[in-house]
Amino acid sequence: MADGQLVLGIDPALGTTGYGLVHCHGNRLKLVDAGVIRCRRNRPLEERLKELHDGMCEILAELKPDCFAIEQLYSHYDRPTTAILMGHARGAILLAAAQANLPVHSYAATQIKKTLTGNGRAPKTQMQFAVKHQLGLSVVPEPADVADALAIALTHYHFSQASPLLSQGTRARAI
Repeated sequence: MADGQLVLGIDPALGTTGYGLVHCHGNRLKLVDAGVIRCRRNRPLEERLKELHDGMCEILAELKPDCFAIEQLYSHYDRPTTAILMGHARGAILLAAAQANLPVHSYAATQIKKTLTGNGRAPKTQMQFAVKHQLGLSVVPEPADVADALAIALTHYHFSQASPLLSQGTRARAI
């Protein structure tokens, strides 16, 4: 990251997907843009996925990130339907990244929490404070989807510092 890099972090969801763009230059981190893509919950699945894909394509065209970091899919045995819906959403998002020819890096939720706080089971408030601190923000990023997306971008920054191949745009498997 000698010349700096724009890292887009994505917190995928079918209802509200958070995104956060961070400029990384050496040890300096700067929030560039952040927000959410909201899909209308009363629409059929295929329409919601189209809304999500179209929204992600707009963001990628506008922000022009150098790389793309996303939370890995996880499932809980009590909520298999949630994992299936998340998989659909993640697929629409990853398609947009592939269409934009972006290198995709995928991180587990526990890996993100451990990287930012040192605790793989850190509560959401601790994560939000870590994001606020690392980006030098005056307030905690809201909503939580935005803070999570920024945490994912920051995780990629920390991993790319440890492994320079990641910052050179090497494609990581995002399955």
